[in-house]
Amino acid sequence: MAVFERNALSNGVRVLTAPMPQAQSVSCFIMFAAGSRYETPDIAGIAHFAEHMFFKGTERRPTARAISAEIDGIGGEFNAFTGKEFTGYYVKCAAGTRDVALDVLVDMIRNSRFDAEEIDREKGVIVEEMNMYFDTPRDFVGGVYDTLLYGDHPLGRDVIGTKETVRAATRETFTSFIDRWYRPERMVVAVGGKIGDGLMERLEELLGSIEPRDTGLPEPAATPPNGSPVSVFTKQSDQAHIVLGARSYPLGHPDRFALQLLTTVLGGGMSSRLFTEVRERRGLAYYVFSTNASYVDAGSLYAQAGVDISRIDDAVTTIAGELRRIADEAVPSAELEKARAFAKGRFVLGIESPHGTTMYGLRREVLLGRAEEPEAMLAGLDAVTAEDIQRVAQDVVGKQLKLAVIGPFEDAGRFERLLEPA
Repeated sequence: MAVFERNALSNGVRVLTAPMPQAQSVSCFIMFAAGSRYETPDIAGIAHFAEHMFFKGTERRPTARAISAEIDGIGGEFNAFTGKEFTGYYVKCAAGTRDVALDVLVDMIRNSRFDAEEIDREKGVIVEEMNMYFDTPRDFVGGVYDTLLYGDHPLGRDVIGTKETVRAATRETFTSFIDRWYRPERMVVAVGGKIGDGLMERLEELLGSIEPRDTGLPEPAATPPNGSPVSVFTKQSDQAHIVLGARSYPLGHPDRFALQLLTTVLGGGMSSRLFTEVRERRGLAYYVFSTNASYVDAGSLYAQAGVDISRIDDAVTTIAGELRRIADEAVPSAELEKARAFAKGRFVLGIESPHGTTMYGLRREVLLGRAEEPEAMLAGLDAVTAEDIQRVAQDVVGKQLKLAVIGPFEDAGRFERLLEPA
């Protein structure tokens, strides 16, 4: 039986529902295929900045306090998030207060004031958020890696933008961005849990009058000109942070399940190859993991670690060695089954709640135009063989490895030599 049901409003806004009658709560989302990838360089960070401003007041609820008081008044939780390809807003609440949650969400999206004084005040907040990000190498190293991988393309820029673009933002900057990208073709409403009656009628009242408009497409992902495979961000520190990886596959690629199990074998959990070899056996890092980050037309498999600066060369060569070993040698059956059980177990835990289930389907609906059923996800993992993993590893890791480093270093050449096959 399908978990997700898909409908549409008269103007084309998609509505994704995940009915869970046994639940006592409901999660209401509005998500747009409009993140930082949709920005031009002069307005970098506006998608994230706008997410902040939607909570600052509407005509009916003129202050941030008025908005939060209404959600507090139903015992709900609300928040938002901005990525490179999407922006989302949600309220979790008791099922009986669904319509209050939807009313507040839509009011924020459609009627935010973007008051000039609030904009100027929030600039300081975002600059401090930016300072925190840049002062946290474990987070910032991902941005260094993205720039290495995608160059001056929007995928290579930080979601948060720059201090210059944030400080230059005006009310018109927000309204122009929203007017272009916050349109029905890029909008999905998702509701999961104990949904109740009359949902489509209520959403039609709230959102049916938004005018459809062709928004066009963002700039396609691009490969920057060949240059050094290493990017070093010099920062005095007691620990170095590294990201080592290669280009992989887009979000909907047929080999995405094999790619997921490949990253699980490498760095999923405390019994994975990287954790065992890098931390437990060699004591080179406190944290180490691997993952795959995919967009609609690009992707990257990578490992990340925080390492001893005096032993960074050992850490890089050890991680690179594990990446190459999984391409050279088939994963033993027992290790594959452990990775499969790990991936399936974590997935099931992630969709156990109405919120988790809805978020899982919503991201795929927004980016790919289809909400993949959980059963299809589990079946895809079940179908992966050791031969699939080795084939994908040879294809992905066989490409040029890329390395981003934050630490007290300046010479990229020393690291380039470490990436050369033994």
